[in-house]
Amino acid sequence: MIISLGRSRIRSKVVALTVAATLSIAGAVALVSTEAAAAVGVENEGADCTVPALPSEGSLPTNSRLPDPFRKLDNTRISTKSDWRCRREEIKRLAERFVYGEKPGKPTSVTGTVSNTSITVNVNHNGRSSSFSASVSLPSGTGPFPAVVVYGGFGADTAAIRAAGAAVISYDPYVVGREGTPRNNKQGAFYSIYGNTSSTGLLVAWGWGVSRIIDVIEQSGGNILKADATGVTGCSRFGKGAFVAGAFDQRIALTMPIESGSAGVPIFRGIPGEGAQSLSSAYGEQPWFGDAFGSFTGSPNRLPVDTHETVAMIAPRGLFIMDNPHIANLGPRSASVAALGGAEVYKALGAGENITYWSDVQDGTHCANRAEWRTPLQQNIQKFLLKTGNAPGAIRISSRAQGNLADWRDWTTPTLSDSTPNPTDTTPPSTPGTPTASGVTATSATLTWGASTDQGGSGLAGYNLYREQGTTDPQIGQSTTNSTTLTGLTANTQYQVYVRARDGAGNLSGNSALVTFTTATTGGDTSPPTAPAGLAAAGTTSTSTNLAWTASTDDNGVSGYDILRAPGATGGTFTQVGTSTTTSFGDTGLTANTTYRYQVRARDAAGNISPVSNTAQITTLPGTSTGTCSAVATVQTQWGNGYVIQPLTITNTSTSTITGWTATFTLPAGHTLTGSWNGTVTVSGQTVTIRNVGHNGTLAPGASTTSVGFQASRPNGNTALPSGYTCA
Repeated sequence: MIISLGRSRIRSKVVALTVAATLSIAGAVALVSTEAAAAVGVENEGADCTVPALPSEGSLPTNSRLPDPFRKLDNTRISTKSDWRCRREEIKRLAERFVYGEKPGKPTSVTGTVSNTSITVNVNHNGRSSSFSASVSLPSGTGPFPAVVVYGGFGADTAAIRAAGAAVISYDPYVVGREGTPRNNKQGAFYSIYGNTSSTGLLVAWGWGVSRIIDVIEQSGGNILKADATGVTGCSRFGKGAFVAGAFDQRIALTMPIESGSAGVPIFRGIPGEGAQSLSSAYGEQPWFGDAFGSFTGSPNRLPVDTHETVAMIAPRGLFIMDNPHIANLGPRSASVAALGGAEVYKALGAGENITYWSDVQDGTHCANRAEWRTPLQQNIQKFLLKTGNAPGAIRISSRAQGNLADWRDWTTPTLSDSTPNPTDTTPPSTPGTPTASGVTATSATLTWGASTDQGGSGLAGYNLYREQGTTDPQIGQSTTNSTTLTGLTANTQYQVYVRARDGAGNLSGNSALVTFTTATTGGDTSPPTAPAGLAAAGTTSTSTNLAWTASTDDNGVSGYDILRAPGATGGTFTQVGTSTTTSFGDTGLTANTTYRYQVRARDAAGNISPVSNTAQITTLPGTSTGTCSAVATVQTQWGNGYVIQPLTITNTSTSTITGWTATFTLPAGHTLTGSWNGTVTVSGQTVTIRNVGHNGTLAPGASTTSVGFQASRPNGNTALPSGYTCA
């Protein structure tokens, strides 16, 4: 049960306000000068905010521009800096619902130890337990020290971190959320607590692990590590994780993602047009995203949130985004747009100097420790962790991958006032009387309670209603009077509800006594299954494609799925072309070089039909090649355990036009394909086959396409590369 929930406010002292009229690409631009800090010791300071009902997936409009981070769910815009606290909570809920999956609050019990060499974490919650540990490397000098959590030992330069005076916590995220697992059988410490079918993706699970490390540091007494000075960093997939960890835990004072790519900093709306790893590829490669994101991989313009708002969730805390403009697969142009969009929120809060984006680097090697980043890295550590510096943030975008925020927004940045609720009223209202329940149906109940009185002078603003169910009690209603009707309840379910009063300064009263009631039972099965998610196509040929999706759920079981198909990229009518009792289907008899769209819906034994899944679009291959071709690979970049081939140049070496091609090559032993673009890929053992897609299959004699590329991982230190390239 919630006992008390204090509310922190953004505290800012404006020193100067400078807005650059023009963006210098190669030179640093100092952003707005401020002092700003979020509350220490609060994982989510907006947890007590009342958030309106989130939009349903089916009601989401298509919007090619970035959503307005200042516009609330009730369609009004925030006007004061204090409004950001609850607007951030709205963004957090949207991001959880549609992108990452829910991050649960602090578990019932988190214990552990901190030593000079390690941190241990033990978690117990709802009868389940899990444990993990991380190693610690201290800098020279006398502690206690600030610390930077380094994902997988693969982030910002650890030597530079220690030289700046911060400890390094080497965190293995795979013990908390393991890669290589299906979405319906996720593994690791997080899923041991919340279930292997949890819809929460790995990025949030990894961030949950960082939060539990911070819990242990807070409880340790602060003799070795400081509880209020934690940073987080990671590169590549671990850059995605560091970014999400910083967004979802406001105790993290400095977030430093590096070359995070798709599922990281780059805006979702920009990825399809940049040649970055596709959203469907990122969704399918590992369960990084939450399961719900599968509905948006082909239609990111329907998302009610984008990553510029994830950037904004970190405001006003320190953020240092390091990026690589040399690898298009990482989406650096889209990442710069996310940074510029999020920086508008930083500026509005008077914290513009707290964000840095830096892609102006010469070395294109993936995840290299670059000389250009060493000074700003140490300056950020001094400013946000050691509290000994005040260097302003900078935006340094490489001309190789320059994003333009003006192309992506149709909103302006407001001037937010400093007004806040009456800071002198710290006295909560009186506790409400015991609630009573009446008019209980299968889905609703009316509650009435004795009114509270205001004690501090800011006036009684209303009441919050909570359902008791452990340490984190969800708010299920709100009222401005001492009576309300709860709707959307679950049939045949017991509810225990209590009420808290709130005043105009945001103070909350104590909890009222509980009222217990049970909703009525409905007759028969009238509940449809949930919509199938993650519909995706693979192995498309000139006449067939293979569909797969994530299973629906139903209270009485799913009996099967209907497969629907429509012609073309737009228009046309979806008609049923088959059924399946599994979560896959092969559609055959298609026409070569033709676009189709697919949807899937679930059925239960009572005949209830689910909403349709997301839409998957394919274009069949042009058909058999009418000539010969060659395939030549160029290594764009490589690092210890991976490399990028870009381009894989396909050239028509015949004297007549070809309308399709197939390239084949062999991966060295131990190498694994982790991503590809502008080609349809199949892998059999170490043999990789890449076939053209609709837009690059037709080549005149002597013509080439350079749009194809792929990324692979390999054992660390192995320098072998693919061989045996052929084309037909």
